[in-house]
Amino acid sequence: MLFKPTKAYKSILNITPQELSEMGVKAVILDVDNTLTTHNNPTPIEGIDEWLSAVRESGIKLMIVSNNHAPRVAPFAERLGLEYVPEGAKPLPKGMREAIKRMGVSRKETCAIGDQIFTDILGAKLSGIRAIFVQPIEFETSFWFRVKRTIETPFRPRKFLK
Repeated sequence: MLFKPTKAYKSILNITPQELSEMGVKAVILDVDNTLTTHNNPTPIEGIDEWLSAVRESGIKLMIVSNNHAPRVAPFAERLGLEYVPEGAKPLPKGMREAIKRMGVSRKETCAIGDQIFTDILGAKLSGIRAIFVQPIEFETSFWFRVKRTIETPFRPRKFLK
């Protein structure tokens, strides 16, 4: 099903490099807002630097694909030492396919991690890659996000690995 993630975790910090490797993952596409930090926050959540370091040390490639514009994504990605694709047009495959190509991996070796069903998860599935859902760090309060989160409720996982 297009809206069903491959796996679901409470936080990106709960996903171990070993679990990714066991899935055959050699590259991870990361969302920014509410996956690595809160919405529009320039500072990553506590523990992200260590998590990224552990994933890199395991030999897994990392790249950000965000629907945000470059002025939002660039400084955040640079702070983390990550390459990025701004204006990724998720759920359309454009940005994810660009990231896969730039990382030099196959779709079979790639997964995406994100907090939104209709952008991150659907975008991964339409791109032919696995999708890991993480609970949003915090729910946004704007009208549009409240509507989106309400609509995606029936599709959000109810059980999490950890």
